[in-house]
Amino acid sequence: MLVLPKGLRHIPGHLDRAAQERLVDAIRGVVAQAPFYRPEMPRTGKPLSVRMTNCGELGWVTDRAGYRYQPHHPVTGEPWPPIPDMLMDLWREFCPEARPPQACLVNFYDVTAKMGLHQDRDEQDLTAPVLSVSLGDACLFRIGGTERGQPTRSFRLESGDIVVLGGPSRLLFHGVDRIYPTTSALLRDGGRINLTLRRVTA
Repeated sequence: MLVLPKGLRHIPGHLDRAAQERLVDAIRGVVAQAPFYRPEMPRTGKPLSVRMTNCGELGWVTDRAGYRYQPHHPVTGEPWPPIPDMLMDLWREFCPEARPPQACLVNFYDVTAKMGLHQDRDEQDLTAPVLSVSLGDACLFRIGGTERGQPTRSFRLESGDIVVLGGPSRLLFHGVDRIYPTTSALLRDGGRINLTLRRVTA
């Protein structure tokens, strides 16, 4: 049996199919206002394998200038749309002690996309948890320690799963090793959407 690090919560299947469909519809509304774009790595300009957008008063972006939060879409220049009510409800349910989230990063993974091990540490407030919602195809999620190179463990995330990184797990390295194609019929053309809610300012 996999033992998760202290402070990391995995709530499998929290959203049933109907709730997942409602949330996908809400995210389609976000994408209509703030289209997916291909982010780039700092300095090198190498494109990430995921496509990305945001909602909330701030959005996380990466390009040659570095990692940062900003109040507008890097391509359209328009403000990010608000975070859907369903996501705010999930934050209140699982992070009741934290102040409201200011950003929701929306990552779309096609069948070839991955996400290398990284820490979420571009926020000023590192005491607030990060809440993640999985929609669509399953993935293999990897979690490590607070230092790069420490041992890692992996587990599968399915559509409707919730993960919360809080307390001593807030700064753990984590990533996505692979997507399992055709494991969900939620998204018309397949793939996985990951939503991560963050509090940014202290």
